Amino acid sequence: MKRPTALIADDEPLLRKSLVRQLTQVWPELEIVAQARNGREAVEQFEAKHPAICFLDVHMPGVSGVEAARYIGRRAHLVFVTAYNQYALQAFEQGAIDYLVKPVELERLTDTITRLQERLRAQQPAADTEALIEQIAARLGQKSALRWIRASLGQTVRLIAVEDIDYLRSDEKYTRIAWRGDAGQPGAALIRTPLKELLQQLDANVFVQVHRSVVVNLRSIRHVVRGDHETADIHLKDRNDVLPVSRSYLHLFRQM
Repeated sequence: MKRPTALIADDEPLLRKSLVRQLTQVWPELEIVAQARNGREAVEQFEAKHPAICFLDVHMPGVSGVEAARYIGRRAHLVFVTAYNQYALQAFEQGAIDYLVKPVELERLTDTITRLQERLRAQQPAADTEALIEQIAARLGQKSALRWIRASLGQTVRLIAVEDIDYLRSDEKYTRIAWRGDAGQPGAALIRTPLKELLQQLDANVFVQVHRSVVVNLRSIRHVVRGDHETADIHLKDRNDVLPVSRSYLHLFRQM
């Protein structure tokens, strides 16, 4: 029988080691195939290893465990690890998502493992937890801004961090994503998600619409050149691309 696999994500190395030790004691058949220091690493490791179970620390710097859970969705059984108080924990008390409280007690971990083993034994798919994750995020005061975009590049699926995106541009039924890849090299890809839908999920403090077909990362702008007829052109850092600013959005750059 295939051994069950798991990922552990926690920004505290000692707590990761402690949970590995406890899991080895309670569930020796479980194979820990990946460990991560934050939510971004958790997502990358999940895509690389495809574990059946993910133990995610709720509060991690940068990308939280809740945000990583949004991305993983129903592709794995989720267990949140949290140091939050009982008020916050009420959001978990619906059975679809297990949770462990720091410091993790062996008795509680055993109960969680028993439930996970039953689900795996019955080949039960991971629960649809999207609505519950949003409730947990709201209870814990965590933002729901989009953190990653998946794009197909030939036979490869690329995981693009939203923070690395310079701009997004509507291209008929697709959206063109222009991002900063490895070693700062510009990259581009087309995805099927409409620009309007993506805009609703982006951090409004960072990404702004400057044209009906263009959304730009404010941090990627080098300078703006005003043109005739109340328009302007955006010049980007380390890119030759020039983006149009239409009259309706020129007010965003009045003070620039």
